[in-house]
Amino acid sequence: MDQMKIGAFLKELRKEKNLTQQQLAEQLNVSGRTVSRWETGTNMPDISILVDLAKFYDVSIPEIIDGGRRSEKMNEEVKETALKLSDYAETINQKIKIRLFWLTIIALLGMIAFIVIEALGLDTPGSLYERIASAGLGLDFGMLIVIAMYLSGVLGKIKARRMMRKNARKLNQN
Repeated sequence: MDQMKIGAFLKELRKEKNLTQQQLAEQLNVSGRTVSRWETGTNMPDISILVDLAKFYDVSIPEIIDGGRRSEKMNEEVKETALKLSDYAETINQKIKIRLFWLTIIALLGMIAFIVIEALGLDTPGSLYERIASAGLGLDFGMLIVIAMYLSGVLGKIKARRMMRKNARKLNQN
């Protein structure tokens, strides 16, 4: 990250708006000296100010950090890539949701089997019903763990690691 380049870009943006450093400072509720430090590359704006600067100048934060405008073609390519990634992530999420749905149905059936067997008193030690009730309860606890892992993002991380290993193996084979 080239602070001097960023400073020069910020100065260029300010001049395009025909503002003095003091006028910009008033707009952003900072001191004129702070604006001067940004433009000379001595200091960088805080992230919250960076957001305000991007909105004020109608540029993106990456453009400020890169110290220059990106071409319209590049912006379209970035948007297109982001949309593709979004579609890909949605496809993966749909697959996971379908799997979780069916696992939830199985867990509910297990819970129903457990409750019915317990309510009817069929869970005598060593009986088939006791084994079914135990399996149903086990399914329920397993499902709770899977849902907790999904909601915490652990399942996504596991999936990402598997994909990285798979891709690494493919690269090593080639």
